[in-house]
Amino acid sequence: MELHLETVALFSLKLAYESEDSSPILRDDLVMGDYQRDVFELLVRRGDVETILQKVDDCVGLAMEALGGAEKPLGRELNRLAADFSIAQTMEQLDNPLIALRDYLKAIQ
Repeated sequence: MELHLETVALFSLKLAYESEDSSPILRDDLVMGDYQRDVFELLVRRGDVETILQKVDDCVGLAMEALGGAEKPLGRELNRLAADFSIAQTMEQLDNPLIALRDYLKAIQ
């Protein structure tokens, strides 16, 4: 799960901050500091669903802005997937919506 969380953060931040004429954002970039796998690993071990939801929401919010908001087609689908993820209340409930969110962000890169 930690890898999926980190990947969602990475793809979201790539949408928000990466431009064609700049070097790509990588997992070890400073912008990823609060969203690296070891940070998520600690949260998962603690079962801290609330903080995980908040971190993912922060990243997805940046991606949403980059897509032009929930009124645009790509933003509308991202908003739907993020809403599915945000209603999870247990670690087990995070799995499927997280994978769907990851796959969508990867597809729109």
